[in-house]
Amino acid sequence: MFIETEATPNPATLKFLPGEDVMGGRGTADFTGAETASRSPLAARLFELEGVARIFLGADFVTVTKTNEADWATLRPQVLGAVMEHFMAGRPVMAGDEAEEMAEDTDPADAEVVAQIKELLDTRVRPAVAGDGGDIVFRGFRDGIVRLHMQGACSGCPSSRATLKHGVENMLRHYVPEVVAVEQVEA
Repeated sequence: MFIETEATPNPATLKFLPGEDVMGGRGTADFTGAETASRSPLAARLFELEGVARIFLGADFVTVTKTNEADWATLRPQVLGAVMEHFMAGRPVMAGDEAEEMAEDTDPADAEVVAQIKELLDTRVRPAVAGDGGDIVFRGFRDGIVRLHMQGACSGCPSSRATLKHGVENMLRHYVPEVVAVEQVEA
């Protein structure tokens, strides 16, 4: 098994591509610590490695964020080994194969606008963000403000706020006149 590794815009995060389905069409999963990883045998295994701070599971990739004290020269081969061992053993990525569901704060009267926003996020934004080892999740739309949650490599990335304000916000405002601003929210 050959696992590709890609750098991300976040220097603390690397993207690992095992050449196998990770989450596929089941969404994504973001784990901010070992205590949150009980529903994923893969994430739980990776948190056993000293220096792992966060795990994000995408359609066909795993992003790992390291602690400030860890260095990639030591941690990268350990992550590669753990990911390879997991997939070679045929273990499930998720217990019950369920992706994370996030609550939305949306006024039902805005259903048509929300559908437009989600369509733009799914077709224009998410593929680019996934290319960098992360995801952007719609969390709500109220009073003209779109609330989005950044995951994976995008969470904590120095350029994520600029991406939201200058890229995503401008695009959404252009195509959906009801949008006045984009706001980043935490889980």
